[in-house]
Amino acid sequence: MKIFEQLVSKLEGKKVRIVLPEGEEPRILQATKRLVNESDVVPVLLGNPERIKIYLEIEGITEGFEIIDPAHYDKYDEMVGAFVERRKGKVTEEQAHELLKDVNYFGVMLVYMGIVEGMVSGAIHSTASTVRPALQIIKTEPGVSKTSGAFLLVKGEERYIFGDCAINIDPDAQTLAEIAINSARTAKMFGIDPKVAMLSYSTKGSGAGPKVDKVVEATKIAQKLRPELDLDGELQFDAAFVPTTGKLKAPGSKVAGQATVFIFPGISAGNIGYKIAERMGGFAAVGPVLQGLNQPVNDLSRGCNPDDVYNLTLITAVQALEHR
Repeated sequence: MKIFEQLVSKLEGKKVRIVLPEGEEPRILQATKRLVNESDVVPVLLGNPERIKIYLEIEGITEGFEIIDPAHYDKYDEMVGAFVERRKGKVTEEQAHELLKDVNYFGVMLVYMGIVEGMVSGAIHSTASTVRPALQIIKTEPGVSKTSGAFLLVKGEERYIFGDCAINIDPDAQTLAEIAINSARTAKMFGIDPKVAMLSYSTKGSGAGPKVDKVVEATKIAQKLRPELDLDGELQFDAAFVPTTGKLKAPGSKVAGQATVFIFPGISAGNIGYKIAERMGGFAAVGPVLQGLNQPVNDLSRGCNPDDVYNLTLITAVQALEHR
């Protein structure tokens, strides 16, 4: 996709080191070959050095990547100390040793210690296994109470952001406002001009109920926090997406009929929505891109292919550039 060529250009000459904890997984290794050959991302693979090197050498890859064996890591004691300190009494040294046997905890600690700039995991681990260490160690940015998961939807020249489709089951108004603001930021990363639609089953009072009230309140909070954003709600999807419908249902809105960022009122609508766009609409769905963390950590689907790994690693590297 052209959009990922643009991300490669952004990374040119930057040498961003991203850890891939599932370093012996075939899809990760195939993506590593492509990252080395086509980008300036430096994959840092966790696992057995001999097994990883043999695979990559067969593929003609002998440099441009790094391997860390968690079982024989020269900074392990330093990592344990940093982990105990970060958890501030919630984890003993003995417990830290046990938790760091988990490659996701180990990988997140590499990010936290500044040894790498981001992490991509989830090819063989659940979302919870990837996100939990990030929330405990890296934590959310100042002013952000919860992380969220956005998807990039791409078809030809069309690009949209859908959020939150992965993390928050039923966000309250404050969280929904934060999701909207962070999703607008994600859109800019992909070169998308963010016009943010706060979605509902109601447009400007056409429906009523607590679910509508939540979106109305979230819209007010987001507008107060980021008055410079083109952000409007509550809007039904057709009012947000279809120009003629937008003019009819929400005349004068800067977002209705031209939205590029769609904020769903809950995870059920978001998850169903992006999968309909993907399976019936022919869009490629990339993500979830985790938003609101102090440093970038992203989660793969266990059904991912090597292209998914490659794409999400590029996204993570560009997020890391923004954090520099």
